Amino acid sequence: MAVRVVIAEDFRMIREIFEGAVEQSEGYTLAASFPTALQAVRYLEKEDAELVLMDVLIPGSMNGLDAAEQIKKMKPGVKIIIVTSMPELSYEKRAREIGVEGFWQKEVQEQSIQEIMDRVMAGEPVYPSEQPQVPIGNTLSTDFTEREIEILEELVAGASNKEIAEKLCLEVSTVKMHISNMLQKTGYHSRLELAVKARHFGIVIGE
Repeated sequence: MAVRVVIAEDFRMIREIFEGAVEQSEGYTLAASFPTALQAVRYLEKEDAELVLMDVLIPGSMNGLDAAEQIKKMKPGVKIIIVTSMPELSYEKRAREIGVEGFWQKEVQEQSIQEIMDRVMAGEPVYPSEQPQVPIGNTLSTDFTEREIEILEELVAGASNKEIAEKLCLEVSTVKMHISNMLQKTGYHSRLELAVKARHFGIVIGE
């Protein structure tokens, strides 16, 4: 029996590419295709499918990761492949936490979407072998440490040093040190410039 696939992708051209990939792949059939994540969730509340291709940044009241989490709670057996063109480093981490089986970067295509679908349906978790490298100032996004990325996420959200320290269980002086290190790496002159550039280049999107 063919694997029924649900697609949630707001960009029409990409959605049609995914639809074509599903329809041309042996063993798969297109169950439904939507421009919003909420529509995909509502569909799966009433209908069955085995695989979902879901964009992250998608218009409407629910983003792709929130939708994936809801689908996993509702129907744990449904396999999900998250697709994104943004290098936001927290997306992959959250996808793993939710239990998403596949993560596919549109701009860094190590494998075709058909290959990812086959591997995921065979029971293999498929994630990028490495993070995309995005230039930011005088450095690359991959030169930031995990702790620096955590602090950068809070900076983009507008948190003060004290608020960051409390949330991450750090000393304020430690937060200042990490921000200073990031400013030195990038060559930027202020925490505001750092936060604005990080969001602009898609390294950290924020809420």
